[in-house]
Amino acid sequence: MRTALLQSSGRPGSVVENLKVLDEAAGRAAAAGAGLLVTSELFLTGYAIGDGIGRLAEPADGDAADAIAETATRHGLAIAYGYPERDGERVFNSVQLISAAGTRLANYRKTHLYGCFERDHFAPGERTVVQAELDGLTIGLMICYDVEFPENVRAHALAGTDLLLVPTAQLHPFQFVAESVVPVRAFENQMYIAYVNRVGREGEFEFVGLSTLAAPDGVARTRAGRTEELVVADADPVLLAASREDNPYLADRRPGLYGSLV
Repeated sequence: MRTALLQSSGRPGSVVENLKVLDEAAGRAAAAGAGLLVTSELFLTGYAIGDGIGRLAEPADGDAADAIAETATRHGLAIAYGYPERDGERVFNSVQLISAAGTRLANYRKTHLYGCFERDHFAPGERTVVQAELDGLTIGLMICYDVEFPENVRAHALAGTDLLLVPTAQLHPFQFVAESVVPVRAFENQMYIAYVNRVGREGEFEFVGLSTLAAPDGVARTRAGRTEELVVADADPVLLAASREDNPYLADRRPGLYGSLV
């Protein structure tokens, strides 16, 4: 599956403008042959917008979801986007996957909240593994800090995830996560990982970019720099099957020895 990574912070505080940015990027991604476009964490609204998060939060089936479904259908590609999800009085840091036919396939709520800012504005999700089938691949969803917990990614591997989508808001000076941790996670769990970051300064935060599609051989198939850009690479099921045959980590596990982990 040709996968496009939209490394952008959009226009913080403006859902309308971010939908325009997403639509333009979807057009470029489709022209490059992509079947899937992935945005950064909280792309729909912006990250460092304080109480604006609660004000702009929408339900998973809200107006923004309808607009993105229309964009996906018009450009003929699936879209995974980060947004603040309202569910009653609670707000979650979420990512939703919408198919090229405009169908909502999966919605994931971030389980591991990072720092006081996130804990002040969001409730934690409780489902670790959320998946959907897309063009013959099992797609998994996760957000930022979640991927830094090896148990999280291993749970996806055991559940059969082929391509893990990780919208992120990775901060300076932790760029080693994008550069080193994510490719290692892809290798040790034998999957593709699309890690899609925000970029530049936003409020008190400085995002480092470096979005990547890491392959199961531990090699980055594409990597963005430190500016806003759209990068594209393939998640190849043939390479994935061959890599899993050569690297049988999951088959060689001895779960009976790991009880102390939980």
